[in-house]
Amino acid sequence: MSKYVKNLISEHLRQRLTGVQDALLVNVIGLSANNNHRIRTELASKNIHVLVIKNSMATRAFTETALAPMFDGLTGTAALCWGGEDIVSLAKEVARIAGDEKNKPFEPRGGVMDGQRLSAAQVAEVAKWPSRAEQLRILVGQILSPGATLVGQLEAAGGALASQIKKKAETEEEGDAA
Repeated sequence: MSKYVKNLISEHLRQRLTGVQDALLVNVIGLSANNNHRIRTELASKNIHVLVIKNSMATRAFTETALAPMFDGLTGTAALCWGGEDIVSLAKEVARIAGDEKNKPFEPRGGVMDGQRLSAAQVAEVAKWPSRAEQLRILVGQILSPGATLVGQLEAAGGALASQIKKKAETEEEGDAA
């Protein structure tokens, strides 16, 4: 391939992945065509993209970008995965698919998060973190918890007072009836 064509491909890749800060590398070698298609379809339904790219071409395309550390010292074939809501949801999906026995050769090989390189073990750890949506649910619960506690305490005092008033009214009615 001529240097001109390599530069065109590199520029296209750089433009295609402009703004991508987090991505993962996965192993797709050894997957059957049917499994490969099924996995790519599953990932595409969650807005996750998969691209198999030659290591030297990736190194050339992503120098001086946030994705550059991912390709330092990379050997063997790897596919680039990016997209999803965030790096955690991406890692969760990759780990879920890799955990299925029928997808056996598919496995995470590393990645990059916030400009820092991740190993395969670190990708597995990131997959255990709460996703953005889960973090928002936790935060909303923590924000609403004091208010709910206050409401419960106010209702309890009001309920106790109402119960005492009702009891007093019943005893007076019984006294009047006697």
